[in-house]
Amino acid sequence: MQVIRGFTQAQQKMKRRIQEDWQLVPKNLRESFAERFGEAMSPADAVARILEEVRTNGDRAVRKYSLQLDGTEPTCLEVPQSDWEIAFQNTPTKLKEAMQVAAKRIQSFHQASLPESWMDNIQGYGERFTPLERVGIYIPGGTAAYPSSVLMTAIPARVAGVNEIIITTPMSRGGPPDESVLAAAHIAGVDRVYQIGGAQAIAAMAYGTETITKVDMVCGPGGIFVTLAKRMVYGTVGVDGLYGPSETIIIADKDADPVLCAADLLAQAEHDPLASPIIITTSEQFLANVMESVSIQLSQLNRNQIARSALDGQGTAIIVDTLEDAIALANMYAPEHLCLSISNPWDWVDRVRNAGGVFIGSGSPEVLGDYVAGPSHVMPTGATARFSSPLGVHQFLKVTSLVGMHSDLVRELSEAGQIIAEAEGLGAHAEAFRLRCMPAAEADSHPRKTVE
Repeated sequence: MQVIRGFTQAQQKMKRRIQEDWQLVPKNLRESFAERFGEAMSPADAVARILEEVRTNGDRAVRKYSLQLDGTEPTCLEVPQSDWEIAFQNTPTKLKEAMQVAAKRIQSFHQASLPESWMDNIQGYGERFTPLERVGIYIPGGTAAYPSSVLMTAIPARVAGVNEIIITTPMSRGGPPDESVLAAAHIAGVDRVYQIGGAQAIAAMAYGTETITKVDMVCGPGGIFVTLAKRMVYGTVGVDGLYGPSETIIIADKDADPVLCAADLLAQAEHDPLASPIIITTSEQFLANVMESVSIQLSQLNRNQIARSALDGQGTAIIVDTLEDAIALANMYAPEHLCLSISNPWDWVDRVRNAGGVFIGSGSPEVLGDYVAGPSHVMPTGATARFSSPLGVHQFLKVTSLVGMHSDLVRELSEAGQIIAEAEGLGAHAEAFRLRCMPAAEADSHPRKTVE
């Protein structure tokens, strides 16, 4: 891990550097582009080609790129629901029970956050919340299985009232999706599962194919190709966000437990070689203890190579003079996860402005948020926590403004509206207001042109 001392130096180092798309793609995959596509091209160009072919050729293009990029071509794009039921039965009892515990908490949290439609009849305005009709969720897969992501995306959509929820997920090692993913789909009340991945899956959901009905929104995390595809289809469909590698900042004081902080850093690091595990502390000695514990725990991890790559690449330890400085750096970085492993952590929560999720105290580690806390673990990354929020029911709801005023209030407001319209040179707007300012009898007698 890189060690930085002092607020000013840390401020300079932590300023976001926008990475080109090609930097986020493993070298071996970049080198295979020419072979796979017949010419050298950037990830963005490759994704654009995939999207256009799927838009034009539907299922045939989906099958083509599944074989070309993933090495497997599904005989049937949709996974039969009977297979889900078998998968659910085959899933170990303890895992099923654990997923049901998580599902219950996720459902409870999102039900509590549901907004209600409202109308103020005196003022004549209000809002109506309407769920989306159809949502497509992307679940990463291939070399690993993420049943937690199924629960964390599908359950909020179901709570919001979405009528149809579909999932796309890659085949697992040449076979159907992992049974734990199918079991999670069963628990979450998903309607359909399709065994396709990558940009071709995003295209299929966005444009529709012979097999897959076009959705209203595409959501869920994924790699660089999925993220680029979501960016390119936005406008054709809605997207929940553009998610990059995972990131966590731990703010710790001298009284924090170095063993626990080390464990939390490694939990972050093992996600991905591009994950960003960061710790900010006010104590040199505490940091030395953390680094020692990281070294000991790292050797015991089954994903130690991935974790080591993340620590060596993006891992950062920062020493500052005060907790105020630590919070300021965190707000500048706007991390996906912010852990407050400090004394009296609740005293500092209101000072946090930019974070996807805040984990308050060492007894509430970020891993809780990954699985069983309740809020979705799909959170803004890459400093987008400055302006966006974690996935929740609000992203599956459309808001419609309602205006329904009594005639007296309309007349009261029309004069002001007319003045503004005239200032903007919009005569028809002003006339529409003027007519409503007139006494009823005079308005009824106002001459109108008829259209023949």
